[in-house]
Amino acid sequence: MKKVGIIGAGSFGTALAIVLARAGNDVIMWARESEIAYRINNFHDNRDYLPEVTLPDSVEAVTDIADALEERELVLFATPSHAVREVAQRVKPHLQGNELVVNVAKGIENDTFMTMSQVLTEVLKDQIDENNIAVLSGPSHAEEVSKFNPTAIVASSNSKRTARMVQEIFMTPMFRVYLNYDIIGVEVGGSVKNIMALAAGIVDGAELGDNTKAALMTRGLHEMKRLGMHLGASQDTFSGLTGMGDLIVTCTSRHSRNRYVGYEIGTGKSLEEVTSEMLMIAEGIKTTRSVRGWSRKLGIDMPITDAVYQVLFEEVDPKDALYELMTRVPKEEIII
Repeated sequence: MKKVGIIGAGSFGTALAIVLARAGNDVIMWARESEIAYRINNFHDNRDYLPEVTLPDSVEAVTDIADALEERELVLFATPSHAVREVAQRVKPHLQGNELVVNVAKGIENDTFMTMSQVLTEVLKDQIDENNIAVLSGPSHAEEVSKFNPTAIVASSNSKRTARMVQEIFMTPMFRVYLNYDIIGVEVGGSVKNIMALAAGIVDGAELGDNTKAALMTRGLHEMKRLGMHLGASQDTFSGLTGMGDLIVTCTSRHSRNRYVGYEIGTGKSLEEVTSEMLMIAEGIKTTRSVRGWSRKLGIDMPITDAVYQVLFEEVDPKDALYELMTRVPKEEIII
């Protein structure tokens, strides 16, 4: 049994609390909203984020971040990617220094172009050794994880020992954890796939057809590889769970928030109209801005990412953006 503090009480933090508690771990969750903590403690549910799912009675929620970290052996960051830096700064003073720190947010920080493990390493460097930092990533919608639908994900870290420890803690019969030590590839795949899910949703919303969506997902995988391999990632990572696997589920699932945003934009709504009606965050929106800036800084060709950026932030019509993609200079398929 491990003592786990989960920082964030959204859908995925709640789903992992269920998995970890039922595996016999001692779980405390930190919630920003007192109403959510009250529901978890008194009714054992989190109806705003995971309706119709019951949490084990042993799971406790607190609103004081220090209480969620006291004597914890593993700290799980389950906040939106744009909040990881700010929350990590709040967490840092309450760490003892020997905790495992695991992140599940998928995104690239605006302006710095850091992955989430890099953000945590920078913020916590005086307190936590970077070899104690890991990520969990893969095709894993919270709605299905919380109901114990069979799920396979990846644990990754710069330390093989840390990745193996995370694998052991999170592994259950219905939550299978593989190891992949290519942490940059794992994080790039988990981030860029959200951009492609926005694009896939736009294709569906605009009724552009299955041929278009298949081409988009395939070429999107190439963009993911192109960026990742430039940064030193292994090409094989992008054929795995955190690349192709996560791309498939996020581009096709009814649970995908990124696909939903894209779909609504494809039907003619503005980004502001769509997001104003949402409780949960579509990580791909901010990630599109980050990855577009990052790819341009690095000189990497990512035309689908550019097109999604134009649709989201420059109000380009999706069909015009598609036409621009289709009329680019002819190329060979496999060139990375």
